[in-house]
Formats: sequence, structure tokens, C-alpha cells
Amino acid sequence: MAKSASSKISAGTLLYRLTAAGCEVLLVHPSGNYNRGKPWSLPKGAPEPGEELCDTARRETWEETGVRAGELHDWGHIRYQKSGKLVHCFFGPAPADAAPHCASWEVDRAEFLALPRAREAIHPDQRPFLDRLTDWLDSRGTPCPPPESPAARSPAAGTPSSKAPASQTPAVEPPANSA
Repeated sequence: MAKSASSKISAGTLLYRLTAAGCEVLLVHPSGNYNRGKPWSLPKGAPEPGEELCDTARRETWEETGVRAGELHDWGHIRYQKSGKLVHCFFGPAPADAAPHCASWEVDRAEFLALPRAREAIHPDQRPFLDRLTDWLDSRGTPCPPPESPAARSPAAGTPSSKAPASQTPAVEPPANSA
């Protein structure tokens, strides 16, 4: 069966929270024996016909993690090196009461991971999203811990040019060119 054009596009969220230990991001791990050793990912999926990408990102996050995303901003996209699939990302602070859980058969884990752990766990092609978040928070005086090694950071190709408890995640302004 031929793949539809939307099967080469997905949209997801990068929800973050600031804790006493640093910045954490919400990621999911795909379910099934085949995916046992596979990397983690943003909660994401393909758009329904006529659906806006931001709405897709919200829906997929809810369907996979049980977390309802609040304010979101366009974070650009990456292209998977092997498949060529475009992954669009929308970022924002996680709701203070976010309690992720596996809300779909598609994932076997849905958790907030500290940035250093997230960098190790996430699909390598999605690491630029974490880099963008770190740079963005750092530029606003909300430093996140640096990656554990220089090799842990990847170039932010396609980039659109004080730690508080999670319940006190500060409101931050979106990038100037956000949607």
C-alpha cells in the first residue's frame, strides 16, 4: 500500500518543566519487542486530514501521555536522516499538574526526563529540539545543565533563528518568530 503524503510528516510537543534539579522534558518510548532498544521521542504523530500541525501535536501528546499541552509555540522542524520524514515541534511549559502515563498502546513509557538523560535517550535526529530549548532558556537567564560532553550536542539544523519547582515553572516569552 502506498504511503500518504501525511505519513512523511508528523507533529509533536516538547513540553518542559523546571525543577530544583534542573530542566526536564516529556518524552515517550515506543512499545513492542521490536522497539525495546529503540530511542525515545517527542510525543508525536501524523496529522488527520485538514488538521493544523499544532492541533496534531496537542492531540498526539494527549493520546500518548494523558497530558494536555497549554501554550505552545512553533519550534521549527527536523528531517529524519534515513526516512526523510519531517517532524514539526511545538514547545511550551508543561502544565503544573502534568502526570504523564502510557495512554496509548503505541508507547510503553511516558516520562519527564532530565535534559542530560533526555539527550542520551532521544532519537539522535530530534536532539536539535533539546539544543534549541537549552539555548532559549539560557538566553532568558534560566540555565539548564549543559550536556555531559560536547559530542552530546548536535547542530541545530533548521533552527528558527534559576531553577524553580515544577509548580512554579516561570512563564517565558516565545521566540520572536514563533507562531
